[in-house]
This record gives sequence, C-alpha cells and structure tokens, in this order.
Amino acid sequence: MRILVTGAAGFIGSHTVEALLKAGAGDVAAVDDLSSGRRANLDPRARFYQADIRDKSAIAVLFEREKPEVLIHLAAQMDVRRSVAEPTLDCEINLIGLLVLLEAGRRHGLRRVIFASSGGAIYGHQLAFPCDEDHPCRPVSPYGVAKLASEAYLYFYRAQYGIEYAALRYANVYGPRQDPHGEAGVVAIFCERLLTGADAVIFGGGEQTRDYVFVKDVAGANVAALERAATGAFNIGTGVETSVNQLYRMLAEIGGIERAPLRGPARPGEQRRSSISFERATSALGWRPLVALRDGLAQTFKYYQSISANGPAGGAPATPPGSGSHNRSGGRHRSNR
Repeated sequence: MRILVTGAAGFIGSHTVEALLKAGAGDVAAVDDLSSGRRANLDPRARFYQADIRDKSAIAVLFEREKPEVLIHLAAQMDVRRSVAEPTLDCEINLIGLLVLLEAGRRHGLRRVIFASSGGAIYGHQLAFPCDEDHPCRPVSPYGVAKLASEAYLYFYRAQYGIEYAALRYANVYGPRQDPHGEAGVVAIFCERLLTGADAVIFGGGEQTRDYVFVKDVAGANVAALERAATGAFNIGTGVETSVNQLYRMLAEIGGIERAPLRGPARPGEQRRSSISFERATSALGWRPLVALRDGLAQTFKYYQSISANGPAGGAPATPPGSGSHNRSGGRHRSNR
C-alpha cells in the first residue's frame, strides 16, 4: 500500500510515520514544509518531500510521482487563538490546503483519507460528558469551523469520487516531541517550566478540564483507521476529564518538584469542560487508548528532562494556556503537523 503522510516531521506526524513503519503498513512517503516540524523527527525510511500543502504545483508533482492510495492528512494551522485573529490564513491552510490535496488525489488514484479533525473545537461548548460523535457540532472558532467544513468536503469527495475517509476527532494530544514554544501544548509547557525553574501560569481557577490522550495512542488510531474500512467521524480520546490543577500537580509529583504555579485571570469565553467518548472508535476501528495519563506524563517528562540536559527545546517561551488548547498538536502556521 502506498501511503502519504502530511505534516510528517511534526509532533503527531513523526509518531505516525514510526507506527506505520513498525506495523509494516506499506510504502511511506512524507511531506512537511518544516515551518515548525523538524527533519530530525522523521524516520529516514520514509521518503521525504519539503513542500507547502497549498502549493498546487508541488503537490501535483508529488502525487504524480508517489500515486498514494492512502493520504494521512495531519498538516494544519493548529492554533485556535490565531484562527480567531487571522481567519483567512486559517482557512487557506486548513481548508484550501485540504482541497489542494484532494484534487491532486482524485486525479492520481487516491482511495482513502485519514483526516486529523478536532474532538474539542468542533463540538464547541459541550452539553454531555463525555460526548459522542452525534453531539451537536457548534464550533466557536474559525479553526473548528474549518475542521467541520473539511469533514463535509470529505463526505462530498466520497459521494462524488468514491474516496473513502475517516475523520479522527482527536482530544488534547500530548507526549514527546511536542514543541513547548511553537505548539503551546499545556503539558509540554508545564514540563519545560518545571525543569527550567520558570513560573508556570494557570489562568482562572484551574478547574477547567480537558481530555488528554497520549501521542502514541493517537498514532495507533491512525494505523487502525488505515487497516479498517470504516467511514465517518470517530472520537480519539480517553473519555476522562482532567483539570489543569490536577495536571500540574501530577507533573510536579513526577518531577519531584515543589513549586506552586502562578495564577492569572480567567480567559473570556474559554471552554470549561471537554471530554469525548471513544466507543465508536472501539467498535468500528478496534481502537482504544492504552496509556494511562500518569504513565504518559511520566514518559513525557522524561523526554523533556533529556532535552533540558542537552539544551533548550528551542524558541522563545510561550505563555501557558489555562487548560491547554482545544486542538491536539499544533501551535502556529504549519503545513506540517
């Protein structure tokens, strides 16, 4: 099977490429514009192309050369707040970029798309906890709107051209290789702040909850969606709510560090609670999360310890969000998740 992974040098992308190669899933090609992904993250067994997914000419050449049967689309602009500030840019990357890929794909024999959707931003303010895929989708950010529109376009391409798809609605993904600066994942930020002695900031009361899912479990979901023929939307999370206060305490305990966080004002409009049910993913894809939160946090903290011992992870410090982002793996303009 010929597989193309976009955003392959990024956080989720690099773990997904590793999981595909480990599973012997097929012949893997990788594309990334390296705006925030790192070539060093990528397994050298995957053929690498540096390109922006919005570049029609580059993508056309890539599809003509590789003729992928399956597209695992992880590249995105992942910052919810940036999508509010720059909705046109968010649309260009997250929606137009997808259409560039789909148009090239339909001309070159693409059979299936595995799409990184959102298990938080796409639902908006939840009414049920954990929510399933039938929960109303009422996104309150351009990022969430683009993810929902992307799912609608995937449905159209299935109906019109027979390209099957699975839209995986990730919860808050955390784990090794997440950039604590560019990607602004709260776990990565807390790890770095604890290790460097810098102050971590929790906004509001810290009782905001999110559903945290380990990156290797997410990579496993991508492989499961490749191996099963199921179509539609599937939540990829744990169904467990964890508050920001709990998250900080666990990481401090894992690191053996006694330092209280700073407190900041609540952020207007921030979603109070979020968690998603993975039952449909279990029944249709045979997937369930395997890594418990404390175990995943321990693995993640150990990774950042090794990074800290060899110098900073790179970039200027970011201000930690009060509850992590609604998205799973990104933070700035990147066509490279």
